[in-house]
Amino acid sequence: NVYFSIRIFFNFHFILFLFCMSNESNISYKQEILRKGIHLASLSIPISYIFSTRETMLSVLVPATILLIIFDILSKNVQFFLNLMMKYFGKMLRPHEKKGKGFFNGATWVLISATICVLAFPKIITITGFTILIISDICAALIGRRFGKHGFFDKSWEGTIAFIISAIAIIFIYYNLFELPYSYLVIGVLAAVIGGFVEAVSKVIKVDDNLSI
Repeated sequence: NVYFSIRIFFNFHFILFLFCMSNESNISYKQEILRKGIHLASLSIPISYIFSTRETMLSVLVPATILLIIFDILSKNVQFFLNLMMKYFGKMLRPHEKKGKGFFNGATWVLISATICVLAFPKIITITGFTILIISDICAALIGRRFGKHGFFDKSWEGTIAFIISAIAIIFIYYNLFELPYSYLVIGVLAAVIGGFVEAVSKVIKVDDNLSI
């Protein structure tokens, strides 16, 4: 039922919120795999949207986004909430978060991006974009950390290529699954390549890749 679905949605993204606060540069590859496994929870967004309407998605996304923004802000700016986060999740916090500084965490940007995309774009574009955001970001991170030897901005060429290849694969899957027009395939492949470069330069332009992608 709707209530059960909303509970699962909130639980998934609260867990994701906590894992997005860890310092990627200080965790092992095994932990990175665990992080990205949790990140897969965000597939609940495009999968849910396939089987629901824009109005239904917004009825879940808007309150979830508002609540996570509030929690995010409180955890950084109110000493009580900061102390609470430090007590239970201190080992997962980045240095600037331990000082109560910084902007939103990755999970908050995921929900902000989802809300904006559902509002602004056609259904298939949002579903495609968010599937790529989740799957291709995971591929880029795991391949880049494991095999990345050639630097590309703050990332690696190996990770960027993994992003692009996986994104193009997603484009082809949706193209065939939903019997979409050829223009979707052409523009989608181009967007996949651009998305790979955007993911690579996200830290340089200081925009969270959950938003920029």
